[in-house]
Amino acid sequence: MSPPLPTSLPVPKTHKLYIGGEFPRSESGRSYALTRPGAKRAYAQLCLASRKDLRAAVDAARAAQAGWAARSAYNRGQILYRMAEMIEGRADSWQTLLRSGLGHSAAQAARALAATVDALVYYAGASDKYPQIIGAVNPVAGPHHNFTTPEALGVVGLVFDDGPDPAASAARIAAAIAAGNTVVALLPGPAGGLVAEFGEAFATADLPAGVVNLLSGDAAELTPQFASHMEIQGLAFLRDEPARRIEVERAAADNMKRCVASHGPLLALERVLDFVEYKTVWHPIGT
Repeated sequence: MSPPLPTSLPVPKTHKLYIGGEFPRSESGRSYALTRPGAKRAYAQLCLASRKDLRAAVDAARAAQAGWAARSAYNRGQILYRMAEMIEGRADSWQTLLRSGLGHSAAQAARALAATVDALVYYAGASDKYPQIIGAVNPVAGPHHNFTTPEALGVVGLVFDDGPDPAASAARIAAAIAAGNTVVALLPGPAGGLVAEFGEAFATADLPAGVVNLLSGDAAELTPQFASHMEIQGLAFLRDEPARRIEVERAAADNMKRCVASHGPLLALERVLDFVEYKTVWHPIGT
């Protein structure tokens, strides 16, 4: 009788970044461990993104923004719906991450996955409806028609909390891109474990490269770069750090970057309006 084979230790998967539709490692070569609460071994190794990685992500988002905004609202909604389909189709992989990597119970993981899919479907439906709700024909004195319509702000930065919340992350990302913006999102600490699952779903969902770019890493290191980067037009600092928020807003003032607060419902028209501008057109009547 042959001796039993030795039991090998599982090798933690290395999760990469998601930039420009590709999955690069951090140029810095740095990484950190994702360990489930109470576990002794790491579930995965996550890339610790650098300032250079952030610059690459912003470049990709900027290059993709005009083309994405030029697509019809209906088409953007189709792609958002496809993103929801791809996440739902990867339910087993998501469950493994949520339970084995992030410490969710089976019930918590099921609720988180369902809420993530719901968030994407909600904003898929909103993409071609919000302009009708907030656009207006304005009453003016004189022989003119006066129209106000919403437009995308541009490149939007999202700095999330360390606590992994896939539904909140999906809602904020979907709300921004539904309006034609492109996104650079930092999911720091344990939340970085979501980067690979989101990236692998988005990469196969007909989403153009560069529309969504995802970084894992250290919020303290990269937040000042998000705030000061001149090519990021809007920033949502979604961390409960009042002192850091003041620093972010001061740095953002140099390029008149729009900063939005972290409070408010996730599934609401207000989340789309966080990052839109308004264009008003005067059209003469008669000769």
